[in-house]
Amino acid sequence: MTLRRTLASIVLSGCSTPVADVGGITGVTTGGSGAGSEMGSNDGLATTGAGSEMGSSGANGSGGPKFDIGSINLDVGAIGPTCEVVDDMNAVGECGESAPPNSFTPDVQWSWTSNAEPHSGVTPLVANLTDDNGNGTIDLCDTPDVVVVAAVEIAYEHGVPGHLYVLDGQTGAEHFRIETEVDPCITPAIGDIDDDGLPEIVTTTMSPVGEPNLLLAFEHDGTLKWTGGEWVEPYCGAIALADLDNDGEVEIIAGNIVADHNGSRLWAATQDPGFYSATAAADLDGDGVLEVVLANAAYHADGTPYYFNPDVLTPGYPQIANLDDDPDAEVLVTNGSGVSMLEHNGTTKFLNLRPTGDPAGALEWFRPATVHDFDGDQLAEFASSSANHYTVYEGDASIVWSADVSDLTGAASGTAFDFLGDGIADAMYADETTMFVFDGAGSALLQSPRASQTLIEYPVVADVDNDGSAEIVVVSNYFGDNPPSPTVQVIRDADDRWIQARRIWNQHTYHVTNVREDGTIPQFEPNHVELLNTFRTNAQIEGGGLCKPPPAG
Repeated sequence: MTLRRTLASIVLSGCSTPVADVGGITGVTTGGSGAGSEMGSNDGLATTGAGSEMGSSGANGSGGPKFDIGSINLDVGAIGPTCEVVDDMNAVGECGESAPPNSFTPDVQWSWTSNAEPHSGVTPLVANLTDDNGNGTIDLCDTPDVVVVAAVEIAYEHGVPGHLYVLDGQTGAEHFRIETEVDPCITPAIGDIDDDGLPEIVTTTMSPVGEPNLLLAFEHDGTLKWTGGEWVEPYCGAIALADLDNDGEVEIIAGNIVADHNGSRLWAATQDPGFYSATAAADLDGDGVLEVVLANAAYHADGTPYYFNPDVLTPGYPQIANLDDDPDAEVLVTNGSGVSMLEHNGTTKFLNLRPTGDPAGALEWFRPATVHDFDGDQLAEFASSSANHYTVYEGDASIVWSADVSDLTGAASGTAFDFLGDGIADAMYADETTMFVFDGAGSALLQSPRASQTLIEYPVVADVDNDGSAEIVVVSNYFGDNPPSPTVQVIRDADDRWIQARRIWNQHTYHVTNVREDGTIPQFEPNHVELLNTFRTNAQIEGGGLCKPPPAG
């Protein structure tokens, strides 16, 4: 494999063919066979707090993608609009864009339901997979695509297989369904695993109880690329992609398995994370090479053990960030016993805290966490759900705020984004009946109906239609007596005033520097702890590069 490029060519002319904005359209049905896609205004959304008066979504006019105006100073210099990746993520400028103070009027841009397979219980992904402007190249001037796994039903035991669907990010129209059956409880990962300049989708087959799943890879157009090795304990797990050893070849991480870019197993960790795993990759020891991080153990890129902490129970979720006043990363672990934190070398910082008062138990505390600066103090906090609460914590697990939710069934997570660019991030979480957006004080700005058994899915934020403004993507599945919800909903600001997010979300353990916007997996992954110090949240972009909000106020 050729050496992975570290900086793509800069194309200063911008997009050759505009992609028109879709705004102010209600009740238009589009989509492929067996699918419905609808765009409407505030369909079923309940908002509270400040909001501007609803208007037609014509803020961007009828031109092409609205790239941020101006530029920021990065190591690569001043950057203008471009169709290629120009930010090597080795520098982060300060964000300069902001929205008017009352720019929070959520609007359902589109929704999509597969009539044949209406249930989705894994995190939706976003990447450029299709040549929308017809110029023969898939790049950042094409409309991003939403990738979703849907099935006839979602079951807590091995149920029926599902399929991957690729949807147009602007309208929800179905580009195609991949006909190869996949496990509907596995969150795929998207990235360029073969260095051909185009992203692939990696997931697994679905096998009977007691039999292992097999890794699968699909080309960007849905063609089956290969069927790979076994993953023995995959139920409701998640795939991750990383170049662990900086050799220019992407590794595939699945539970305690590490495979090469062809799906062949390289090694297996001694510790098994079990069901509901989302194994992560991060440089814990500062040597520039990534470790594979499980809940209670970490392994070097070659499979040799780095640490094992027997006091931390599995299954559990690892999240990597700097959450104290030293310069090193910590590993935040969420499992059925509560919240624990390990130092970068695996020693215990605190163990099994349950600050909200919810009792210990797999259905109460076993949820992935989100790391972000939620209050604009330039320090990272973390957020996670328990059975009855969604809570933001300081790094020492003291409560910043806590909101009531209802999630007694699964392992859902959340995310966050600074929609207004005011230095205060809004938290998002989807429980069994509602997707919430909370402000910096924990008050609900948005309550959007949805239904779910809350398996391993969570809402994501990305600029899915390439209009320069962030959108929220959330999935649903039928649950109990709750009314059916669309399989996928995309929510925007009615006037597209929200700050621009990156146009990609490629895996469950997304932390920005793990992937470039074109789906390239970095050969030398920039240290996300040092640059952004976030986990499961997206970054703002301006002028083609990452930027970090200034302090609040």
